Amino acid sequence: MQLSFPVSETPDDATTEKGRRLFAGQTDFLKGVVAMSGLPPADRTEVCFAGRSNVGKSTLINALTGRKGLARASNTPGRTQEINYFTLSDSHYLVDLPGYGYANAPLPVVEKWQKLLKSYLAGRQTLRRAFVLVDARHGIKQVDEEIMSLLDSAAVTFQCVLTKTDKVKPRDLEKTLSQIRERLAPHPAAFPELILTSSEKGDGIATLRATIATLE
Repeated sequence: MQLSFPVSETPDDATTEKGRRLFAGQTDFLKGVVAMSGLPPADRTEVCFAGRSNVGKSTLINALTGRKGLARASNTPGRTQEINYFTLSDSHYLVDLPGYGYANAPLPVVEKWQKLLKSYLAGRQTLRRAFVLVDARHGIKQVDEEIMSLLDSAAVTFQCVLTKTDKVKPRDLEKTLSQIRERLAPHPAAFPELILTSSEKGDGIATLRATIATLE
């Protein structure tokens, strides 16, 4: 019986090269958006990255683009309340969503962000996939479930990307994978493959680049 939510296989040479070429192009910060009216024109393929605070989202975006300072991590979880847009070559947008699951942000700030996020996910026709980042040391938490349910209701396909896999022993990683597979099963919008990454070691970066490059 085929395993549900298997780990993505290493892409073939042609697909890997397609991903390499895409991310070898110019990548720039475009703008931070605080309202739907500020979104750039929906004129290209768009992917977004979501994850709870301190999951390693900024580090992963920097590893993908090969630019260490492109996406900046805040020292204060939950401080960044903007949807940050980056141009990738002239064909894609990379979208960095604010980290969620923080306890110190004021309630009105959280509510405003949630409203913007719901509007963005439901109304962005060029959004091809959301990548939901999950710390390999901790697995899926309740706050991850909330964003996944939101993606279900918005009918936005999301793919789970494990971060910091180099910090976990193989036996513990298998336990985490089992937990993630179990928690993903009820979500209709979940893409049926997992991507394992380590920004520090470079593991999975080529696979994620290739995955993004094949989305049109």
